[in-house]
Amino acid sequence: MKGASSGAPTVEIVTVGDELLLGETVDTNAAWLGRRLAEYGLVVVRRASVGDDRAEIQAAVGAAVAAADVVIVTGGLGPTPDDMTKEAVCARFGLALTMDESLLAGLRERFRRRGYGEMPETNRRQAEVPESARVLPNPVGTAPGLVLEPDGRAVILLPGVPRELRGLMEPQVRDYLRGRFRERLAPVHHRLLRTTGLAESALADRIAAAIPREVGPVALAFLPDLTGVDLRLTVRGVTDPAEATEHLDRVARLLTPVVGSYCYAEGDQDLSAVVGELLRARGMTLAAAESCTGGLIAKRITDIPGSSDYFMGGVVAYANEVKVTELGVDPSLIASAGAVSEEVARAMASAARRRFGADMAVAVTGIAGPGGGTRDKPVGTVWYAVATGESVTARHERFLGDREEIRIRAAQAALALLWLNLRERR
Repeated sequence: MKGASSGAPTVEIVTVGDELLLGETVDTNAAWLGRRLAEYGLVVVRRASVGDDRAEIQAAVGAAVAAADVVIVTGGLGPTPDDMTKEAVCARFGLALTMDESLLAGLRERFRRRGYGEMPETNRRQAEVPESARVLPNPVGTAPGLVLEPDGRAVILLPGVPRELRGLMEPQVRDYLRGRFRERLAPVHHRLLRTTGLAESALADRIAAAIPREVGPVALAFLPDLTGVDLRLTVRGVTDPAEATEHLDRVARLLTPVVGSYCYAEGDQDLSAVVGELLRARGMTLAAAESCTGGLIAKRITDIPGSSDYFMGGVVAYANEVKVTELGVDPSLIASAGAVSEEVARAMASAARRRFGADMAVAVTGIAGPGGGTRDKPVGTVWYAVATGESVTARHERFLGDREEIRIRAAQAALALLWLNLRERR
């Protein structure tokens, strides 16, 4: 069995569900598991997805146990006939299913406690467990996790509902893996630097020109998405956390003068959270006026708990009439410059600040498409502005992508301008 005697333990992830293959559900579980397992010190060597088919599940699990120390199977543990993971895996290893009376009693009580009355008979299946299996109680759902050890291998069955899977992984599965592989675990140490406003290729060129190619045990990866480029620093094979931190600190210091003006956070913090922290620290309030983003900026700001401390409110001024009646933008300005223009973006920001009595306001107007573009103002044209007192700063971009991508990029750019404005204020 690969990796069974030395080196970091290896894992194969098998996700089960027709909805994954049909594209109806995005497989976020495998990505989350990959990150967590790396943090624990295990190495994911392969991922496989199969439908709700007994033979396919058995084949995938059979191939996985031959390739890895640990197999984690997610999905197919529900009460309905298409949930067949447990039965398929038991048949693959010749294990019998038996009723766990204490588990059954717990399920019945769960239904009564939640006001559903008697437990449906179909849920009885979830109280059946393979012989000699370790049962992992599910703190937020009805399907328990199960740990099997056929022929010394570790096969872990987990529900596919993300909230339930994560509640079982930490701490139960994590502690099991640490206990089983304690001497072989080699945790991976990460640091994330979040940047915005600079394309991946331009960022890579800047770093290549300033940073040595050889930086010891630290690997650098570029992770681009619609809101910017994350720089992931990774240290492997260093068991002492303090030593790993020293390596990460050293490379982060090298990167700071190169990406500092574009790097808004370390870790997975959203730009809207960083903006909120700066507003709170400076004792300032914010308002928003949005056209093409349709409230996306306000949503991101209010996604942050406690944002009522600094966010006053916003207007989605999608139609030109609303820009006039709700914000007070001069209709002659819209007629002469156009709704998507520097002049209107500035006017929207100033008007929103006054209307809500805020210290600052952010505004955005643009053409998200797929229609509405012209030769002078093609689809993706966006103007955005930030008003502080009587001072207004405006920027212009031509974003590429479909309608959703343009809206996401526009909201991020507007938040980035707000961040830059706040950062300069002391």
